[in-house]
Formats: sequence, C-alpha cells, structure tokens
Amino acid sequence: MSYQAAIFDMDGLLLDTERVALHAFQQACDRLSLPFLKPVYLNIIGQNAKGIEETILAGYGSDLDYFTLRSVWMEYYHGVVEHQAIPIKEGVINLLEWLTAQQIPMTVATSSAQRSANIKLQLSGLNKYFDRITTGCEVSQGKPHPEIFLLAAERLNTAPQHCLGFEDSNNGVRAGVAAGLQMFQIPDLVTPDSDIIALGHTITPSLSNVLLQLRSA
Repeated sequence: MSYQAAIFDMDGLLLDTERVALHAFQQACDRLSLPFLKPVYLNIIGQNAKGIEETILAGYGSDLDYFTLRSVWMEYYHGVVEHQAIPIKEGVINLLEWLTAQQIPMTVATSSAQRSANIKLQLSGLNKYFDRITTGCEVSQGKPHPEIFLLAAERLNTAPQHCLGFEDSNNGVRAGVAAGLQMFQIPDLVTPDSDIIALGHTITPSLSNVLLQLRSA
C-alpha cells in the first residue's frame, strides 16, 4: 500500500452524528404528522443537501412540503450538534495521531455545509488535525458522484490514487471508489450490500482496525 495523503468523511465516520440526524428527522416527522420512512431516510446518508432533497421527495412524493420538513428537522439537529460536542467514533484519535506522526496530510470531505461542519469539528476538538475541509456546498454534484473527493485531493496537491479514503456510507464509498481513492469503509447505520462489497474496497468494523492494517503494511 502506497499513499501520500488521507481524506476523511465526517458524519458517521469521525463523529457519531448520524444517529443524532436520524432521531431529529424522526422528531420532525412526528411533529408534522408524517410517517417515518426509515428505508427512505437511510438512502440519504452521505448525500449533500440537493441529493437529500431529491431522495426524500422521491420517497415521500412530490407533494411533500419539503421546505417545512427540512426546517423542523434542522431545528432539532442543529439544536444538538451546534451546541455540544458529539462523541468521537472509536479509533479516530489514535489513527489521526499516527497519520500526523507519519507526516501524512489530512483533510475532510463532508456532505455537510461549511458552517455546520466547522462547528462540529471545533466542538469535538478534531479541527486541529485538518488544515482545510471540503464541504457539500462547494460542489455541484454530491456523493455518490466523485467530485468532492477529487476537489479534496486537488487541495492536498495529491493525485487521488495516492490518497487513502475513509467513509461509513455506501454513497460515500461509491464516490471515493469512482474518484480512484484507496477506500476503507467503516459501516455505521447502513450495512454494505452486495453491490457495494463488489467494489473491492476494504470494509472493516472500526478505525482501530484500519490503524492496525496501516501499521503492518
């Protein structure tokens, strides 16, 4: 394995935010007397705002008042993630510290908006590991399109094939593989299906396992 840089997703990979987002969505559905369609929700994980809207409208129907749903959902979600540190996922700190010691440049490529991403990283204390992050609002096509990873690699001045990529979601993995990254998937809320497994990337239960693999490589 040969690599010169590392690109990390954030929600569900570095931070345990996906469960917060899911619960906030369910709260919004309850408040608006909408059904909570969990399979529809799980399909949005890893997407940017535009992709989320398209997926939810496809699942709930075009007559859904998406603006109101989104507003209530974000009210609950931001009420949590912008005011308290979200737990860091297992193995994150040790891996980031090790990569830092190896002088491997690192960045975040997240579908979250810039302001929210910065707040979450600052509250958790993870911002010190990343000089710059790339967010969903900076690209025209969100995951599973590779654009965000290609932009992140460009900002690292590193060819995508020389970058490690870390993701939890299937949408994110598709994007990373399409970009040419050396991908690791640490599943969170969504289990990789046969189509995802067939992509041939590394699937492992935690970033601690990733660190063991990198140390032994």
